[in-house]
Amino acid sequence: MPSRTTSTGAPDTARWLLRGHDGRLTAYARAEGGLLRWTETRPGGPEWSGPDFFEAPDLTYLTLAQGVDGYVHFVGRRERPGDDGKAVVDLVHSIQYQPGRPLMDWRTLGNPHTKLVERAPHLGAPAAAVDTAGTVHVFVRDAVGSVRMRREGKGGKWEGWKDFKVRDTLDGMAAVATSTGRVEVLAPAGKATLRWAQEKRGGELERADDVPVVAAPGSGTALETAPDRLTYYAADALGDGVLGHRPESGGPALPLGGAPGPGPTAALRTTIEGHDCTVLAHRTGTGRPALAAFPTEDEGAGLWWAETGEPCLGAPALALDARDRVVMAAIGLDGTLRLARQKAEPGLALAAWTRV
Repeated sequence: MPSRTTSTGAPDTARWLLRGHDGRLTAYARAEGGLLRWTETRPGGPEWSGPDFFEAPDLTYLTLAQGVDGYVHFVGRRERPGDDGKAVVDLVHSIQYQPGRPLMDWRTLGNPHTKLVERAPHLGAPAAAVDTAGTVHVFVRDAVGSVRMRREGKGGKWEGWKDFKVRDTLDGMAAVATSTGRVEVLAPAGKATLRWAQEKRGGELERADDVPVVAAPGSGTALETAPDRLTYYAADALGDGVLGHRPESGGPALPLGGAPGPGPTAALRTTIEGHDCTVLAHRTGTGRPALAAFPTEDEGAGLWWAETGEPCLGAPALALDARDRVVMAAIGLDGTLRLARQKAEPGLALAAWTRV
């Protein structure tokens, strides 16, 4: 097995630090020829093992999704040279069933452009969500800017591709499953963010009202901020900081400030001094991670962004450890994993960053 110890690029999404069913955190990053994985040696840390290297040749993009069973699903975009010299592009899927255990074999999900093969190389970046029944939903922008979905059916057999029949969407879709098992997907476009939602778990995804956020491609994320209700956070495409919007409530987008650079927004909910709070993070234009917190669904209360740590590659990630402490992770410019964990004191103060 090739030896790999550092990441070779920025994380593709902000969802790359996950807590397993045993409480241990695991971080993932793409590396040359595959991916790296760091795992806490015990719940709550502070020691980590890794990085372990897993072969996954020719990946150009990798996203992760986790079910309520703790299984981690990996969905990647793979691009290989064909016999005729043209690129052969497909999506691939793998699973990690337990923290610290090997990944299963990568299996292809194909490419929706099976007939118009000249369009196949223009497939975009995938997004994925796992409902409460463990059903994996994969979404991808196709060559003409439509959204395609493929999901795992009964017995592990994958259904065919479904075309949502839109145009001009951009990369950077956000897919999420709510606590009731409903799946929603939001896709940035030129004048708004398009949205599809299930009425109930296992149902068809139907077009819903657009979200009035013109998001920078790849910056959006969705967080469940009340039972079965999502809030969408993304960087404004015109450079006016982070915006928030609750699709079910309507109304205009909420300006949240910050100075995000390219890349996704990270979001989580936690309790701070007895209050339900939302924590957001992004990589700023200066390259450093930035963090902010505010009462959940009360963005009007105001928030203050604080830069922390050294410049990093791509988006920082957020997760709660086994003691429900906020952990912020980033990939340093040297390709190594860096972590800062919430201090045992009032507020959201982070301890010093450590290199794993």
